[in-house]
Amino acid sequence: MALQGTVPSYPQLLAAAAAARRVAGVTAVHNHLEVVLPPGDYRDDAMLMTATNNTLTQNVTVPPEIEATARDGNVELIGEVRYGSQRLAAERAVAELTGVRNIKDYLDIIPDVDPTNVLFLVQEVLDRYAVVDDHSNVAVTINDTTVTLTGNVRTWAEHDAVVDAAWMVAGIAHVHDELSVTG
Repeated sequence: MALQGTVPSYPQLLAAAAAARRVAGVTAVHNHLEVVLPPGDYRDDAMLMTATNNTLTQNVTVPPEIEATARDGNVELIGEVRYGSQRLAAERAVAELTGVRNIKDYLDIIPDVDPTNVLFLVQEVLDRYAVVDDHSNVAVTINDTTVTLTGNVRTWAEHDAVVDAAWMVAGIAHVHDELSVTG
């Protein structure tokens, strides 16, 4: 499914993609929506950058090393994190701010886990946190600090649980999602 057109806010862009993924039979969503802010929601670069950095600083789940820049409503997150969940927390923290049109993530995940143990840790997290049905089959492969997830899951909820579980392991720098949602 491809989404095209305009929306008046970044949260609506995210919500449209999430809603499309919940439609029965949808196996992929290509989000080509553009945020066109109403005149009252526009913030100049300095104001948006200040608001973004204040929001990041005030959020306890976001590491203090993350900083943001802003240009024409496009926010860039820069810095280092230990976990993929910290990267997601930073994105979520600023997504709701008035004036945000898009978020680019330039956050580096600093590995602090021996890569030889990453496969074991990812599988442990998947077993503990992912609610994956017996009809689903998920394979995990590791190359240094990159996890590749392949196989089939029945629903987007299962898909998200598996991807989120992979990001929970310290030292994972990239998650390649090659999962198929079979419906």
